[in-house]
Amino acid sequence: MEHLALAADAPDSAAASPRVAAAAYPLELSIVIPTYEERENIPELLARLETALAGIAWEVILVDDDSPDGTWQVAKAVAARDPRVSCIRRVGRRGLAGAVVEGALASSAPFIAVMDADLQHDEALLPEMLRVLRAGSAEVAIGSRYLQPEARVVAGLAGARRRLGSRLANWLGRKALSISLTDPVSGFFMMRREVVDRVAGKLAVNGFKVLFDILACQPQPPRCVELPYEFRPRLAGRSKLDHGVVAQYLSLIAAKLSRDMLSPRAIMFGLVGASGVAVHIVVLRAFLRFGFADAQAVAALTAMTSNYLINNAVTYRSRRKRGLALVTGYLKFCLFCSAGLAANIGVAAALHDHLPIWWLAGLAGAAVGAAWNFTTTSIAVW
Repeated sequence: MEHLALAADAPDSAAASPRVAAAAYPLELSIVIPTYEERENIPELLARLETALAGIAWEVILVDDDSPDGTWQVAKAVAARDPRVSCIRRVGRRGLAGAVVEGALASSAPFIAVMDADLQHDEALLPEMLRVLRAGSAEVAIGSRYLQPEARVVAGLAGARRRLGSRLANWLGRKALSISLTDPVSGFFMMRREVVDRVAGKLAVNGFKVLFDILACQPQPPRCVELPYEFRPRLAGRSKLDHGVVAQYLSLIAAKLSRDMLSPRAIMFGLVGASGVAVHIVVLRAFLRFGFADAQAVAALTAMTSNYLINNAVTYRSRRKRGLALVTGYLKFCLFCSAGLAANIGVAAALHDHLPIWWLAGLAGAAVGAAWNFTTTSIAVW
């Protein structure tokens, strides 16, 4: 990025100054880049973008989730010298999808591109994406990893597990969408800004697969075109993909299949609750020798603790509690879930008195208790 800094510090050279260039042409393209601990990649990424986008009026919006490594500091230092670069530092909120949505809504350009900061996406494809959208051939241009030979796809996906997971995510995405695409969960795409504007209020802010969400929320399937690119190996930093990301994506798929009657977070909360039932039964069986009442108390407390820790790590990972907040949150969670248990029993008993069908009464009570627990803990705990 040294040439950017020198240009900005040379006001007498109007032709070379990015400030003059930015003012001379209407903004056409915004590149939104979510970041977390990508400090080492930022200078090289911005230098590559400047080379690839020569002759285009562009800006880059880096949306950083308060990276401990100071990624936002590097970005803001560049932004102070170059008006084409801006940085949104998000404090107290996390998540790639939310960062992309926030960056896209901060843009006023007619075209918005999204890419990662890890240098795996090929910035040289951006002009071709823009050309397709300018021509009106499509509303969304997607960089697809799977239009390349298998060897090139494998190079960017480290490990057999990640390659298998990527293909499974794509298969699930294709099943859930009414659009035939080879890479519906790509993190590298460009769209006309109205594509995101018309569904911004419906998008999930947690999770990683924002393209899938944008496409799934559209009232009518948008016109899409896929362009091949080589998915490069990561040069610095580490992948953010983990089991929590996988769980969030699966809950997003389920939410779309329910036509958004259930939110991804509510689905995840319910699945965690179901795992708590399994934990409860296992612990109850293990402690029966101490008497049923004592075993039931230990099982209930263990299941509640398990539910809290999993929800904190996965369901509410963007608001994850740590340290003392983890302890106080646990106490609140137990308090509200105890009230939910009372509501469960009360509703089930009342319904059974009027309609003595045990399984129906049990399900009704469980549904009321789960709804209470989800609503109250999402507000009061996370």
